[in-house]
Amino acid sequence: MTRLDSAWIAANPAPVHGSGTTKNSRGRVLAIGGAASVPGALRLTGEAALRAGAGKLQIATIASAALLLGVAVPEAGVIALPEEDGEIGDCGDRLTKPLAACDALVVGPGMGEPAAAGRLLAHVLAAVGDDTGIVIDATAIPELKGCRARAEACADRIVITPHHGEMAALTGDSADAIAADPERAALAVAREYGITVVLKADDTVIAAPDGTVLHYIGGGIGLATAGSGDVLAGAVAGLLSRGATPLVAAGWGVWLHGHGGRRVATRRGPIGFLARELPGEFPRLLPQ
Repeated sequence: MTRLDSAWIAANPAPVHGSGTTKNSRGRVLAIGGAASVPGALRLTGEAALRAGAGKLQIATIASAALLLGVAVPEAGVIALPEEDGEIGDCGDRLTKPLAACDALVVGPGMGEPAAAGRLLAHVLAAVGDDTGIVIDATAIPELKGCRARAEACADRIVITPHHGEMAALTGDSADAIAADPERAALAVAREYGITVVLKADDTVIAAPDGTVLHYIGGGIGLATAGSGDVLAGAVAGLLSRGATPLVAAGWGVWLHGHGGRRVATRRGPIGFLARELPGEFPRLLPQ
């Protein structure tokens, strides 16, 4: 297991964009999720993607929240999706063009019902572009086991970002067993599904299907706060959109998230800062 630290960051640089770069060539992110119970989650995800360097952002969420999110994140385009019982319903062809046009997709933040997340995940995996990076987050993660056939074609472009409970729901292991040996758990899923796994906890383990395992020593107890995972998912998606490989995007996303937390803690204190304060630290940590 390799420590994810400043030496790894220096040896595995994030993409750098030179003269002539446009907002399209910087990377286009599509964030899909949200529910009536958590309508603001995609604000955190979307802002994190932009702060991680993506050039364009579209947010797709339930119709009742779309306009409010568009006002809250004026840099983003919004897509109003059909709503059923407060969750995303049957999208029909509403996502066909956005999925074909994005460079990175993040699906799942803010969703509450597994059945709705499973339907959405199956839909987007069937329609996503051939070169699109994919981040699967939150309630959508356990639903991957029901979408394995569709995921196989794009497995090498998928990053999942589970905490121990979501990992337990995906694997059938207990959360305690995963906590006892997170490296084993992350590596087993990475190899079984052919994907990159970011297993979140006090310390985070990143595993790739080739057997690479990274270990990040946590950014502090303050990161254990509502919305923190939504920010991490957006950061990884933003880096994928800019052309980073899944492992580099995962490593840099975790490092930005953790070091961003440390920087906020120096100003606010070690506990009690908000997830929305994290993305603003990313530009100071990214290469010029």
